[in-house]
This record gives sequence, structure tokens and C-alpha cells, in this order.
Amino acid sequence: MPDKMTKEELLALAGEVLAIEARAVDALRSRLNDDFVAACELCLATPGRIVVSGMGKSGHISNKIAATLASTGTPAFFMHPAEASHGDLGMITSQDLLLAVSYSGETAEVVTILPVVKRKGARLLSMTGNPRSTMALAADVHLDVSVSEEACPLNLAPTASTTATLAMGDALAVALLKSRGFTAEDFARSHPSGTLGKRLLLRVSDVMRSGDRIPAVRANVSLRDGLMEMTDKGLGMTAIVGEGLVLEGIFTDGDLRRALDSGADIHKTRISDVMHRDCKTTSADILAAEALRILEENKITSLLVVDENRRVVGALNIHDLFREGLI
Repeated sequence: MPDKMTKEELLALAGEVLAIEARAVDALRSRLNDDFVAACELCLATPGRIVVSGMGKSGHISNKIAATLASTGTPAFFMHPAEASHGDLGMITSQDLLLAVSYSGETAEVVTILPVVKRKGARLLSMTGNPRSTMALAADVHLDVSVSEEACPLNLAPTASTTATLAMGDALAVALLKSRGFTAEDFARSHPSGTLGKRLLLRVSDVMRSGDRIPAVRANVSLRDGLMEMTDKGLGMTAIVGEGLVLEGIFTDGDLRRALDSGADIHKTRISDVMHRDCKTTSADILAAEALRILEENKITSLLVVDENRRVVGALNIHDLFREGLI
């Protein structure tokens, strides 16, 4: 058994690994030439999908590259090269582009499918560490991701090479994103369940309470009746409305505390005497994230939603936005 490494030795080794991988990625910059431009043009000219394939550790990297491409505006998916030889090659059409990933450029499972892919009429982009390899020479365009050394002390386990390949895949995906004019809203449409997606897509109309769930009373009701409406609807406030649900004011938990402190009789006091007339409102079509900003800036917890005629059409509070994952 080897001697146990000291804390200092562990930290030194980890630092060296990071340094080696950082150098490997930095070295790619000097290889950003016409081949990278050609790779981008090939991807942009592809009418179908980009099918990314690799074996072993390169397979894991390929899967990530495919996922990044797909989420940034370039239709893509991962195809396992071993499964490809047993039927999955049917996934590829003449409209597609195969992005083949292998550090050696000689991975048997990938090399085996190249002639079939070419016969289908699909184009080939390869990413290897050997520009003279079978995969590099067979490709329409090749990207060199070679590294001078692996971070593994034995110089065997794919470490710096997989990092470099992943970084090149990211560079390709981002270049394509920019070339396609892909926007944050486009990204959100691919991530509707994510926080960013919700911030960019979710609107007040999607989260507000509407219809009978809106707390609302007339101005001439007693403070007690207003409190009953607040309790029943559970938003910590009620709208005070006139004919046609036109907004006249709002009464909140804070207004209740102030009214009780001043000695108001909940049975005799009309809610119009203690309501807040100048209340913050929003419209149904703005982003829910913007409604959250209004709540935070004004240090309030609830908002009434009105239309262009000041008719109350909805209500929401900060808990509604919390449940949607915006907070």
C-alpha cells in the first residue's frame, strides 16, 4: 500500500491537475483557424440535425456537447456508436451532420460507421487529437483537440484531453448560438421549467388569481365584512371596487393594524374610511418577474391586476411567485 498523502501533497497535486487542464484549454486558442470557421459554416448549412457520437469518455463528452448544442439553438442529439451498428444508424438522414468525437481518431466503433454515414449522404465533422487519424482524414472538416499531456500522473486516463474536447464543443456551440441570433428568450423556450425560463416566459396572467378567487368588496361595506373577504381569499388584502369592478382602493393587513391602533370599530367603520386609495397595480401581460420587482421595490406582498379601464381582473401575492420558483 502506498503511503498516505499529506494535505499539502493532495493540494499540490490538485493544483497541478488544474494547471495542466488550463494549459490544455488555453492551447486550443492558437488552433482557432479556418478549420473552426469551416466547422461553423458546415453546422449552419446543415438542414437536419447534428448527431454527436463518441465512445467511452469521449461518449460522455459527446453527450454533453449534443445537449449544449440542442439547448442553444442547434438541433442535436447523441448517438452511441456501438448501438449505431445495431440499428441506430437509422437515426441519421442525408440532411444530418455527424460530429464524431475520439481523441485517438481510431476508435473502432466510430470508424466502423463512417462509411455507412457517408453513403447516406450525411456530412462528417470530426474532433480528435490526431490530425492524421482515420477519423480526421475521413471528415469534411476536422478540429484538432490534441493536448501535450494528460493530468493523470500516469498520462493514461483521459483528463486534459476530455476537458479540451468539451471546451472546443462549447466554443462551437456558442459560435453557432451567436451566428443564429439566438436570444435569451429562445433559450428560455428550451428551458421552460428552469428559473431562467420562468423569468423570461411566465407572465402575470399565468400566476394571478382570477374570477371568484379575487378578494373584492364594495366601498360601503363594514370593516368586518372586508376582513371576512380577506380571510376567505387568503391574500392578506382585498380590493375595494365600484361598478364593473373598477378599482377604488385596497385594504391590507397593514391597514388593518393601523385601523385597530386608531380605535376603529370593525362593525361600524366603513372600509372606504380606512382603505388605501393610491395602491400599486400591474397588468396581466407583463412578466411575472417584473411583478416581483414591483413587490420588492415597494416592500409590499400583494398586487392587484387591472386592465386598461382600471377594472380588477386578478390578484397575486409574493407566495404565488414563490410557488412558481421565481424567488
